This record gives sequence, C-alpha cells and structure tokens, in this order.
Amino acid sequence: MSAAPSPSSPGRLAGHALVEALVAQGVTTCFGVPGESYLAVLDGLHEHRDRIRFVACRQEGGAAFMAEAQGKLSGRPGICFVTRGPGASNASIGLHTAFQDSTPMILFVGQVASDQRDREAFQELDYRQMFGPGTLGLAKWVAEVQSADRLPEYVARAFHTALQGRPGPVVLVLPEDMLTTPTAAPVLPRVQTVHAWPAPGGLRELRQRLLAAHRPIVVAGGSGWDAEACAALQRFAENWQLPVACGFRFQDTFDNRHPNYAGDVGIGINPKLAARIGDADLVLAVGVRLGEMTTGGYTLLEAPRPKQTLVHVHAGPEELGRVYAADLMLQASMACAAKALETLAAPNALRWAGQAEAAHADYEANLVAPPVAPLDLAVVVKTVQRLAPPDTVFTNGAGNFAGWLHRYCRYPGLQHHGRTQLAPTSGAMGYGLPAAVAAALLQPERCVVNLAGDGDFLMTGQELATATGYGAKRLISIVVDNASYGTIRMHQEREYPGRVSGSDLFNPDFAALARAFDWAAERVERTEDFEAAFVRALEGGRPALLHLKLDAEVSTSRTTLSAIRAAARARG
Repeated sequence: MSAAPSPSSPGRLAGHALVEALVAQGVTTCFGVPGESYLAVLDGLHEHRDRIRFVACRQEGGAAFMAEAQGKLSGRPGICFVTRGPGASNASIGLHTAFQDSTPMILFVGQVASDQRDREAFQELDYRQMFGPGTLGLAKWVAEVQSADRLPEYVARAFHTALQGRPGPVVLVLPEDMLTTPTAAPVLPRVQTVHAWPAPGGLRELRQRLLAAHRPIVVAGGSGWDAEACAALQRFAENWQLPVACGFRFQDTFDNRHPNYAGDVGIGINPKLAARIGDADLVLAVGVRLGEMTTGGYTLLEAPRPKQTLVHVHAGPEELGRVYAADLMLQASMACAAKALETLAAPNALRWAGQAEAAHADYEANLVAPPVAPLDLAVVVKTVQRLAPPDTVFTNGAGNFAGWLHRYCRYPGLQHHGRTQLAPTSGAMGYGLPAAVAAALLQPERCVVNLAGDGDFLMTGQELATATGYGAKRLISIVVDNASYGTIRMHQEREYPGRVSGSDLFNPDFAALARAFDWAAERVERTEDFEAAFVRALEGGRPALLHLKLDAEVSTSRTTLSAIRAAARARG
C-alpha cells in the first residue's frame, strides 16, 4: 500500500478532489462497499460528510443495484464505489442491468498501485478487458485514471458519457497511489445533458405515414424520459387517438389509467394486445430498444424486416437499425421526441377512431382473473395498490412472481409522481430489494413496496441490514415463497414434463430472518389475512416484511404447473 503524502504537500489528495467533483455534479448519496484500494476517497467522503453521504452496503452486487436504481429515479448517474478484483466482479451484475436498461451510472473501482500493475498483484484485474466497452459489453466507457491532475477531467467525461445519447454505465478505475497524490486541479462545472430533436423532414414523413395508416399503435419506454416528455406523449396520443403500450418494465412511461393505455409489452403479455400489435399496419416505437422481451422473442415484430410499417425513435444512433430495418428512423432524446410528436397536427377525422378505447377495454378486461385459493396474488397486488399512497415506488427482481405485479399494478405516468417502477429489463435476480432500499433512502417521503420471490430475495437479502442501519422507514418487502425457482420449474415442465432437477428451494422462515434485522415481519398464508397485515406494515413506522406462502402449483398469473405439464405431454 502506498504511503499518503505529508500534510505539507501542495493541493489536496486526489481522493478528496474526486469527492469534490461528485459534489459539484449534484451527487448527495453514493453507494458502495469500502475497500483498502480507495481509502483516500473514503477520507474525502468523511471530510465532506455534510454534503455527500456514503451508504455502506453488505455486498457489491447490492450496492451496484442501488446505484442503478438511483440512476433510474434521478435521471442522473447513480454512483457506486467498490474495491478491486472480487469487489468489481460482484458489482458487474449492476453494470449489466444498467447497460441493458439504459440507466446512467458510474462505477468507481479501486485499483492496485501503478508500480504494481501487470504483475497479477493482489486482486489485480484489467477492467478494460473485463467490462468492455462495446455494444454487447457491460459499460459505455471504461478508463483508468493515471494522473491525479486529470482526475476531474475524467469524472466530467464519465458524467457526459453516462448521460448522452442512449444513457448507460461508465467505469472509472482508480489506482491507489494516484488517489493519494496531491493535486491542485480545479473542480469542473456540473454536466448537463445535450438533447437532440428529431429531424423536421422525418417528422413530416411520420405524419404522412400516420395519415396513411389504418391500425397504428405506439410502443413507448426506455430511459431518458422526464415529466414534460411523458405529458407531451399523452397529448400526442390524445390528439391522434392512438393506443399506447409500454415496453417491458417501463410501464410508468404512460399513465395506466388513461383511456388510451393498451397494456405492457413483455413477458406474459395480454394475448389480445399481442394480436393487436401483430395486426397493426404501423408501429411507432418511441424510446424502446425493441429487444427480445419487448418483441416477444423477435416475433411480434419479425426481424429483420417487420410486416408492419415500423417507425423507430431512439436517442442512440447505434440502436437504430441494429436489429430492425425500420421504414423510418429518427434519432432524438426522449426529453424532446414526444414534444416534437405533439407538434404534428392531427386531421379532423381518423379512420382508426375507437381503436384506442377498444385496446384500453382489453387492458381492463385483463385485470380480471378467476380467484385462486388459499392465497391469490392478484388480490394481493390490487390490495397493495388500493391502500398504498399514489406515489408509491414499486420494485421487483426477476421471476414468475413479477408477472402479477406487471399485470395488476396500475402505474401512473412519470408526469404525476416521477418514477414509480424500478425493475430490471436485464432479468437480474436480486434487484428488487436493493432498489427498494435505495428508493427508501433517496426519497424517504415516499412509500416503497418490493415484491420478491424466495430465490430472488435471498440473492441480496443481506441488504435488509443496510435499510435498518441507514434509517429507512416507509419500506415494505413482500416475499412470495413457493419453495422453488418458479421460472425454471415452469420451463422444465414445458420442455421435460415431470423431470424436475435443481429448481427446488429450501427456505428459512423469512419473517424470523427479517426480525433478526430489526424489521417488523408477519407470515401470511390466506388471501383474507393479507389486507390487515399490509395495513400494519404501512402504519408501523419501520421497515416491514410480509412472508407469503404460495403453492408451487400456481406457476404464473395465467396458468398452473399441471396445465403446463399436461400441454407438454399432449405435444408428445
């Protein structure tokens, strides 16, 4: 370990300069797990503790998930600090989530001292090789800062890169000796996002294509939206009487109660919405990447040339034309795209009049489902929404349990309360609890509800301690326990009926586990007992966990394991 400079050295330590740069960028909270490789930064955080808070997490994966959630909630880069080697490896899941979700984020990684590089020193890794960058990498940009005097320059570039075009994660690697070097480098100004408007000629062509359509539909989502843009999208949809669906796990882009809302396009899609998209003659995709989940495995829109006329609006030029040969491609920031769409004058009469209302009626009908006993997750989600405040933040990780939240939770648009859905389009298990902890700490005035599966929850369950230690209050985690990796079991029964291997789980008493972390906790096994338990959790004044026991037979919000197995055997 390199020795710190003497107090008589000129300037302040680079580790302190880094903290000053974060403060100048408006960062008030960062997440991480402390490590000896960046002690100078930790000392700088202590020096500036009245302006920036360091939340010490229990594992780097949880810390990275929290920073990713911070990026989603704020629209500015979420900040995570980890140490070299194992710490960076653990944090990679949060990077992958931020990359696939297009979330601005900066991961700072401590590194071995410069004079020890390339010797496979203790925990040494080459992070440019490890994290990318690339279109299928883990980060938009990876850099190692060799000069203390250039550190503010690198930090400013990291913020610019994370925010511009398609937002995403950046990795800055910090050699230990560089951080203890004195520097007089100035702090640079706060980085502002540079927005791009769609080309006027492209807007004119879009209007002509709309006028020629008979069955158009909008699919909106992705990152970079703000309240004004979401409100403009709503007015555009109203003016043109367009049905609007939201991309996978971006359901809060458009108000789910609005009469033009058609539902979400992702796992467990409403079959009527899937048919509507398949039958559309024009699909206007705004902000969504048109990845595997939003396109139903590239079948709702056939790759590379859809049968529907496709207009794709996206902030990243590398995303346009990447999979689909769209009929019209417009590069634009989401903060500008919907405002530009709103300027398109609609005719007095539209040949598809009534289709938005029909699509919304299909969505409303999809909220009705036959009862399930003894515990009905549809009723659970509807009860949570009825009793929780309207600005509640909902979080989830990955697993079949999330299908009930996607189907039955009605998210308001961003223009009403900001982000209300934090969920990984990357399908990362363990995301929901750390995201909920981050939301509860960053926006303590709001209620936060996490819906988790048993396998999902235990991947990051130790972050219960982080919530307790940093004083989270209005936080409720609902753990659905079916003693199974339910998604894998579903696929097994579909592909190899009756041949179950590796998908059984052996769980603790989740309520007792939560109480050990000083959370309030209850076990619920019947639908009729849930409401009272949830009210007690809402009014308890401290974090609460509700342990829900669910029969493994209840596979998804649409089917059972028996039905899946029977269908597979019938296929032969």
